[in-house]
Amino acid sequence: MRKIIVYIATSADGFIARKDGAVDWLDRPRPKGNYGMGEFWKSIDTILLGRKTYDFVVQYAFSRRPPKKVLPGFEFVKEPIKSFAKRLRAQKGKNIFMMGGGGLIASFLDLGEIDEFIIHVIPTFIGEGIPLIAPRHRTVPLKLKSCKKFSDGVVRLHYSVPARRAK
Repeated sequence: MRKIIVYIATSADGFIARKDGAVDWLDRPRPKGNYGMGEFWKSIDTILLGRKTYDFVVQYAFSRRPPKKVLPGFEFVKEPIKSFAKRLRAQKGKNIFMMGGGGLIASFLDLGEIDEFIIHVIPTFIGEGIPLIAPRHRTVPLKLKSCKKFSDGVVRLHYSVPARRAK
């Protein structure tokens, strides 16, 4: 069965972007192999993203208010997350890349619909911004699958999310 995987970078203080959505702190030289991104791209064939990420990035985007003009190849989803995830996982294909943002990641996580997190921690503090997961009261234990340190100080943490009942 296909897995939904969050593959993302965070600052050392846990933010995925500045408050205004800027990711200038990610503009840095990358080591050979670009943190394994090429291998990850080969393992997926679907991307899930929230409306703000869609506006920034320009497959599937979730929004209560989709734009009037939708780019070719995108589908805006209004379907409940549980039924959408079940339908998507049942389709033939590779794994599914959950790109974000933090609100969408939180919504899928709270419903037990994220299988893995691959988090690249960038050795930079940005002080404030958009958190990896939108704040809510939750406790979600993770199981460490692997950890890799790169020559530039970036650390990749690969976690599985054990099956649990959604609240």
